[in-house]
Amino acid sequence: MAKAGSRPGATSKKKGPTKGSGGQGRKALAGRGATPKAEDRVYHKAYKLKKAAENRKATNTQRSRTPRLGGKRASDELVTGRNSVLEALRTKIPAKTVFVMSRIEVDDRVKDILAEANKQQLPILEIGRNELDRLTDHAVHQGVALQIPPYKYPDAGNLVLDVMDRWYEKREGTPPLFVALDGITDPRNLGAIIRSVSAFSGDAVIIPERRSAAVTASAWKTSSGAAARIPVAKATNLTRVIQQAKDAGVFVVGLDGGGDVDLPNLELASEPLMVVVGSEGKGLSRLVTENCDQIVSIPIDSAMESLNASMAVGISLYEVSRRRAAAS
Repeated sequence: MAKAGSRPGATSKKKGPTKGSGGQGRKALAGRGATPKAEDRVYHKAYKLKKAAENRKATNTQRSRTPRLGGKRASDELVTGRNSVLEALRTKIPAKTVFVMSRIEVDDRVKDILAEANKQQLPILEIGRNELDRLTDHAVHQGVALQIPPYKYPDAGNLVLDVMDRWYEKREGTPPLFVALDGITDPRNLGAIIRSVSAFSGDAVIIPERRSAAVTASAWKTSSGAAARIPVAKATNLTRVIQQAKDAGVFVVGLDGGGDVDLPNLELASEPLMVVVGSEGKGLSRLVTENCDQIVSIPIDSAMESLNASMAVGISLYEVSRRRAAAS
């Protein structure tokens, strides 16, 4: 007889232990381990960037990181200031882009800058003040900046020999005149020296490869564009270049406060000449001093210990120019 509440086909459920799965569900319950890094997940952006970097490295075509604005690379230089930019454009240095601040107060110099840039078909990019400040590292730009590629230094030894060859072949009207820098590390000093060499018809400025100022934007600005007219050559070994110059017929004089000869008595001024100047503090190095034909001093008030390097060069070149003019 059927129990009350039962129905046909129903099975009774017994309480108590039942037969298990035998561990068949254990795999589904197991953990999946640590979460993979983003760069290891094929669907993640980091994975694609990682693969792209590996491909660039394998093909040696990794792009340098450069700001997008004007395509300025880290090795490029910016000449800032209206006078400096205008002079640089007029001397036709290999410029790349002219940056002009939005809503700039246009004066005659700005008009000339724009006209010269258009004449040379240079890109002119108008940008905001904040962006121009950032681009120029907050230099005094007066609303304009000129992007130029890295300076290309000729070899100092070859340059001296080339100039001397032209002199011997009578293709040079005046005796060659070089200025060599020994330990000048301030680019503004370098720029001022370049300007003086240009003003007094010098042939080149020579700098050592190490421990020396370079032709940076600051030097360009201080030179007021003269760096485009006067070559700045690099010497791997300044002493060796001095020796090569002497062998080629150049007389070498060093500027020092305790010199053997006062500047007004410089008899070598009318000869092919190299003037070497040291830093204001340390002066000329021992090896350079030993290789000079004369050490020349500039008479100054005893209360003043020394002159700035660029001032000393300017005074010396004026005296050389004066004596050459008197001798011709």
